[in-house]
Amino acid sequence: MIAVRTVWVVWGVGVFAYIVGVLHRTSFGVAGLDAADRFAVSPSLLSLFVVLQIVVYAGMQIPAGAILDRVGSRKMIALGALLMVIAQLVLATTESLPVAVGARALVGVGDALTFISVLRLVPQWFDNRRVPIVSQLTGLLGQSGQILSAVPFLMILHGSGWTFAFASAASLGLLAFVLALALIRNSPPGAEVLTEPTTIRETLATIGRVWKRPGTKLGFFTHMGTQFSITVFALLWGIPYLTTAQGLSTTAAGTLLSLSVISAVISGIGLGILTGRYPMRRSWLVLTIMVSNAAIWAVVLALPGPAPLWLLVVLVVVVSVGGPGSVIGFDYARTFNPSANLGTAQGMVNVGGFLASLLVIAAIGGVLQVMGGYTFEAFRVAFLAQYPVWFVAIVGVLLTRRSTRKELAEEGIYPHTMREVLQRFRDR
Repeated sequence: MIAVRTVWVVWGVGVFAYIVGVLHRTSFGVAGLDAADRFAVSPSLLSLFVVLQIVVYAGMQIPAGAILDRVGSRKMIALGALLMVIAQLVLATTESLPVAVGARALVGVGDALTFISVLRLVPQWFDNRRVPIVSQLTGLLGQSGQILSAVPFLMILHGSGWTFAFASAASLGLLAFVLALALIRNSPPGAEVLTEPTTIRETLATIGRVWKRPGTKLGFFTHMGTQFSITVFALLWGIPYLTTAQGLSTTAAGTLLSLSVISAVISGIGLGILTGRYPMRRSWLVLTIMVSNAAIWAVVLALPGPAPLWLLVVLVVVVSVGGPGSVIGFDYARTFNPSANLGTAQGMVNVGGFLASLLVIAAIGGVLQVMGGYTFEAFRVAFLAQYPVWFVAIVGVLLTRRSTRKELAEEGIYPHTMREVLQRFRDR
């Protein structure tokens, strides 16, 4: 019998490492305007920092997943933390634009190694019944790193300056590195994960097999359409949009980003319960999140002037549900892939949202550049770049859902249609 204390310590240290990783990921976003002054860059060049970070992050997902399947979570989490420590220390001390851009790229590498590695611990240490809710909690608790960047990091940045703020973030990363090596174990004793063959040809063949599974593609489009809007908002453009286009103070904008995390935690618990109880209805939850995100942005962007505060609160709350919603994509990866390929599958899913994020971040930066900077009208047009992504993701979910249900039917599993579900409720 595995000690309950051991299970929660292993998972807790992993979550702490992820929290710190999110802090590193989002710290540049809240410091965006300070970075523009420090490095004397335009909006389009400012977006380059984050775009490159996400390009590296997304590009590393599949290789990181394949490596994870072979070396395990402990080494991957520790290495990710160490790389982000080095990157943040470099960013803290440099005033060179190329060096700073390289540092953010290194943050992307370390970040890429972290979340999927922490997420892989969950099915190894928890029973199947608890996996959906614990997976949600992993993603949600990790987002408290966004609160750390929106409140204490921002306070240190404006109080003690750029160098001290980023060095402080690096110190937390060092703590995560030490704890990961000391306390994380890949699996309980006697339950080691079997690894796949390690030749390059066999690895590529495994990657091909994982991608061909409809459930993997369903997870990819799920992650793409749910996660990107809040990522774009939190990672770079949220603070500039709220302060320059909507006229909020830095404190108020930071508070809204903190509200985003609280909203994600509350909604994530609900989504975890629902996905665990109604696994065949997960795609409807995903589609609802995408449509609601698109709808609330349409309302805000349709206004001829700054939105009232209550509407901005609604915007942040609704969009924030996309964060925990994206975890459903990883649940698809777990459901439709064997344990030995789980890291690879989760890496593929994770590419979806961050690929969408980098495209939208770059597009917003380009539009702002063309339209003359951080103005209300410029942001109003720039945020329209989100809608093509939602269209592609919704179509992708609908098509891959059909393929996935066909695969389940071959196994003798026939999910009820929504019409049948609604009829059952009427008959009660």
